[in-house]
Amino acid sequence: MTTFFIGLVILVVGGALYGKLCTTVMGPDERRTPAYTKADGVDYVPMKTWRNSLINLLNIAGTGPVLGPIMGILFGPIAFIIIPIGCVFGGALHDYFSGMLSLRNDGSQMPGLVKKYTHGSIYNLYMVFVCLLMLLVVAVFVYIPGDLAATQVFGFSGEVSAVSTWVIYAAIFGYYIAATLFPIDVIIGRIYPFFGAILLFSAAGIFLGLLFGNYQLDNLTWDNWRGIHPQGLPLIPIFFITVACGIVSGFHATQTAIISRSVTSEKQGLITFYNMMLLEGFIAMIWAAAAMALRNKGMTPGAVGMVGVVSRDMLGSVGGLLAILGVIVLPITSGDTALRGLRLMLAEFLKIEQKPILNRLKVSIPLIIVAGAILVWAKTAPGGFDVLWRYFAWSNQTIAIFAFAIISIYLLGRGKTAAAFMALVPGTWYAFIISTFIFNAKIGFNIQLEYAYVLGVVFALAYATAIFRHGTRFAKSGTPLEAAPVYA
Repeated sequence: MTTFFIGLVILVVGGALYGKLCTTVMGPDERRTPAYTKADGVDYVPMKTWRNSLINLLNIAGTGPVLGPIMGILFGPIAFIIIPIGCVFGGALHDYFSGMLSLRNDGSQMPGLVKKYTHGSIYNLYMVFVCLLMLLVVAVFVYIPGDLAATQVFGFSGEVSAVSTWVIYAAIFGYYIAATLFPIDVIIGRIYPFFGAILLFSAAGIFLGLLFGNYQLDNLTWDNWRGIHPQGLPLIPIFFITVACGIVSGFHATQTAIISRSVTSEKQGLITFYNMMLLEGFIAMIWAAAAMALRNKGMTPGAVGMVGVVSRDMLGSVGGLLAILGVIVLPITSGDTALRGLRLMLAEFLKIEQKPILNRLKVSIPLIIVAGAILVWAKTAPGGFDVLWRYFAWSNQTIAIFAFAIISIYLLGRGKTAAAFMALVPGTWYAFIISTFIFNAKIGFNIQLEYAYVLGVVFALAYATAIFRHGTRFAKSGTPLEAAPVYA
């Protein structure tokens, strides 16, 4: 387990040190937050730090830190090093600065920030990608917890022809609609502590099972550091697309923007945004290790089946059931705020005030219909979910490069050139990853990997150059970087 523990040290110690650097660069102060300056009793609602942090954790931690690492560990123990490094220097930074920029701009959603720091064509492109992603998130996060609940909790078949499957889907969808329409503190703020307790129990239980059970984890060696995937899949870019939420996830920026409207002090940003991503990285490490431990014992179910096998093998029947419930909670508590976030972004785009519930319905109903249609297609079409998951994973990483771009431009605009590279480097890396993947993938251009790498390098360099040039021009323009601060 040496490599696994080295990864945990990187995550904890590296996260503490780099998180402090991030706060130094951002410089949180005592200005009044949007929760007070724009309070409306629906989306702008002051809440306590522990509640905001827990909600943000549950919002960002969908199935990614479970299913992604279960699939990613097929590349071998290199996962135990890539996940914490990527989480500390990429994902946690991404989440922290995204949330803080939203705080500094009256709780603006990500499209508003992209529009402010870039220009019209980039904003329009982002809107296409983010709306697609959020609809895919809603569909995926009904499908997966629905199937897990059907097969692992209730003992149903989970087949498309089973009435029970669609009843469970409908129940989850109904909850999403309620969580989308009602004020954030009425449903989400009240039930999330219960969901959080289940999540933390499942994570802690499996971690203790790894430590004290008779399990074997492989260590990183010279022979396996490049990845040893049984199907011969390349570590780069496939690993970084597969293990999204444990490392970097563009979806997270849409969620930190939601919770920025409930944060009561900028100084809470470190624990609410940065540290919650570190905790998600910890969850990803646990599930990666658990999947490796069970595979080393000869158990090789699919990714969804592995959830049940791991939970029951390590925690027994009762504890295993609670662990499975914890995994079911993860996507549900991301799917609900995905639909809510999409409502807020479109309302901001269309300039539709969201305090009247009729206005919320006007924006939400078309989204519910489209997301429902995607879900039905994914369940009924042959191989539908596999296609849905690939596009979901790729679009998730794609919108992350927009967030890294605006963070870099913001820091360049403040004259913090050296600090801007904290976001520009991971942004450029992911520009290479997402472009290489889509050039090479069968769902993309199906170009040979060697040529896809070259095209990926060209795209990444163009991305970095464009951001640096725009950021330096932004600094010279004198354009306000933030909303005017209001102090008590």
